[in-house]
Amino acid sequence: MRFITILFFVFYITSLVGQERIISGVVTSSKGESVPYASIYEKEQNIGVSTDIDGIFSIKLSTGKVDLIVAAYGFSNSFFSYNIHNDTSLNIVLTTLEDILDEVVISGTMLSISKKDSPIPIEVYSAEYLKKVPTPSIFEATQNINGVRPQINCAVCNTGDIHINGMEGPYTMVTIDGMPLVGGLSTVYGLQGIPSSLLERVEVVKGAASTLYGSEAVAGLINVITKDVKSASDFAFESSATTWNEYQLDGHIKYKLGKVKSLFGASYYNYTKPVDNNGDNFTDVTLKDRISLFNKFSFERKDNRFANILVRLMKEDRWGGEMKWDDSFRGGDSLYGESIYTNRIEVVGNYELPVKPRIIVSGSYSFHDQDSYYGTLSYQAKQHIGYGQAVWHENINTRHALLTGLALRYNHYDDNTYATEINDSSNYVNMPDEWFLPGVFIQDNFKLNEKTKVLIGGRYDYHLKHGSIFTPRLNIKVDPTSRSEIRVGYGSGFRVVNLFTEDHAALTGARDVVVSEDLSPEKSHNINLNYVQRINTNKMYMTFDASIFHTNFSNKITPDYETNDKQIIYSNLDGYAISQGISLNARILFNFPLQINFGGTILDVYSINKTADDLLIRERQLFAEKYTGTWSVSYQIQKLKVRIDYTGSLYGPMKLPLVENDFRDEFSKPFSLQNIKISKSFKGGIRVNCGVRNLLNFTPPSNSILRAHDPFNKNSDDITENPYGYEFDPTYIYSSFQGITFFGGVSYEFNKKK
Repeated sequence: MRFITILFFVFYITSLVGQERIISGVVTSSKGESVPYASIYEKEQNIGVSTDIDGIFSIKLSTGKVDLIVAAYGFSNSFFSYNIHNDTSLNIVLTTLEDILDEVVISGTMLSISKKDSPIPIEVYSAEYLKKVPTPSIFEATQNINGVRPQINCAVCNTGDIHINGMEGPYTMVTIDGMPLVGGLSTVYGLQGIPSSLLERVEVVKGAASTLYGSEAVAGLINVITKDVKSASDFAFESSATTWNEYQLDGHIKYKLGKVKSLFGASYYNYTKPVDNNGDNFTDVTLKDRISLFNKFSFERKDNRFANILVRLMKEDRWGGEMKWDDSFRGGDSLYGESIYTNRIEVVGNYELPVKPRIIVSGSYSFHDQDSYYGTLSYQAKQHIGYGQAVWHENINTRHALLTGLALRYNHYDDNTYATEINDSSNYVNMPDEWFLPGVFIQDNFKLNEKTKVLIGGRYDYHLKHGSIFTPRLNIKVDPTSRSEIRVGYGSGFRVVNLFTEDHAALTGARDVVVSEDLSPEKSHNINLNYVQRINTNKMYMTFDASIFHTNFSNKITPDYETNDKQIIYSNLDGYAISQGISLNARILFNFPLQINFGGTILDVYSINKTADDLLIRERQLFAEKYTGTWSVSYQIQKLKVRIDYTGSLYGPMKLPLVENDFRDEFSKPFSLQNIKISKSFKGGIRVNCGVRNLLNFTPPSNSILRAHDPFNKNSDDITENPYGYEFDPTYIYSSFQGITFFGGVSYEFNKKK
């Protein structure tokens, strides 16, 4: 009897394997509209059908697992997997190619608005896009953003900042979730240590954005947006290792405490094995041991109002220098090393008031503690930065969206240099730099007609030392056709300078820092013309985004490396500076799984200096490239669940700082950084990847560090050995010395079944 039962059961199961079931359903767009004549194909069974005019379909398939490929005109090909046991009804939602390229943005106007409708040109880069470039932090990943370049400004300690359209890092405001956390001392560290698993996207605004964001948003804005607590996966981690003995682990977990939903993330990076491939006895890449902890809280409230708090802690130990250096040589003159201990605390919060007018109160606070030695030079610095604002948003009518707000910025900076000293009767007294910057801003985004939108705004700030500062803005958007957009914009900006906090070249090496005058705030005026064309065919969807821009700077503070090669002289420019150029971005999505992105920018960045004889001299800005190019090509082998990413960037010649009678080239050679990454997905949310970074093995010249063999200048006076009187100088640097690198990694993402 038992045998008969088992036999019957086996027969029953066997009969189900080849049994056919009817699968029916409807194919719709993300907007809920039916998709007629979409093709639905099951490759293994070689069966396919098409939807009718109402998007309805019906297909017979064998039971078990089926993999459906769904394609339709104007939509991205989609891949769906189902387990079929009974007659099944499916609702398949397709994403249009246009929707993929028309993201929701907030950075340009402080309001959620589609990229297409924004009067301000905004570039959006998803976490997926940035991860195509296999780098240890968001800082390095920006190399694949057109017109944006991560600049290494210290050959020994490898600190760096982000240049937009050739302008130095301090002119770019970096925010996290819309709040200005990255500034001052953190300018050269702020985009490192953010857990990559928590990154949602990065929004880039090129051109002055001071009307809404205040000081520092002179050349542009980079807004790093982290994942929303509610939509983030329950658990995820990412790990990687390279042939340079770099190790990184990122991850997050979602949990709930009562009515508070929380997202905890952590990032750990370790690179502790010195490498000297160029033979100068200095570390090619700065060694780092960094941990970053991140927690985001979201509070449940009535009427869908929100309240969020974000906290991040970062601790880093980094050093670079002579190969045999270790902590025992810190601050001494036997072996040269640059050692930086950094501790950071960051807090961001926002709260929507329980009142009928929409009023949002938000604020941020950061504390940066830096204990560092640059050779024998001790630099001990602490900085507190606080920022608060209250924003009122109201749709006055169907045409006007009004936004106004109050803001207050606080800065407290103290170090052990003369920057925070005053001379009181021949006695030097410590005097920390402390100031408040209150401001008020207003903006009206109104619809002139169905094809024309206008954004007009202004901001007033009052600095206790520098007085009143007014920054206006005007942007106009016209839609000549349903597939094209023209944007014209004007904006002004200002920046209050914190010299030592923003330029580590002022501390490293043998040059003396000379501040020749009281430094006044820098001001800028930017105009830009932007044109977007969208092209939709039955095989692809394309967008072309072209811009012409011109920025004029007054009171610009420029480091002068050339007047005296033993000094860096800082002063307000007696003249003006210009940053101008043209740029083009293109994105192509095919109906099959191929995506192509490429961009290029031609730059002309220079200053007009007035000499003592009232002559005007044109000088090209240091470290400003003549042209840049970026590209990414991504292809998916859907059946194997494999994706191949080929990314690259190209940089034209840059003017470099030379010393008197320098034997090195005044301009860098054009160079390219290229990468290949191969990823494969497995069942259960597991993904593995491997590839090559810096495929062409590009590195700067091996003599970039001048007199690396005598970093303390103990023998610089030896005329026989050093006839030109050269001194140790590490300022001739424009890219990392890290050559070709092989990497591999694994990631995992888990979501509880709802």
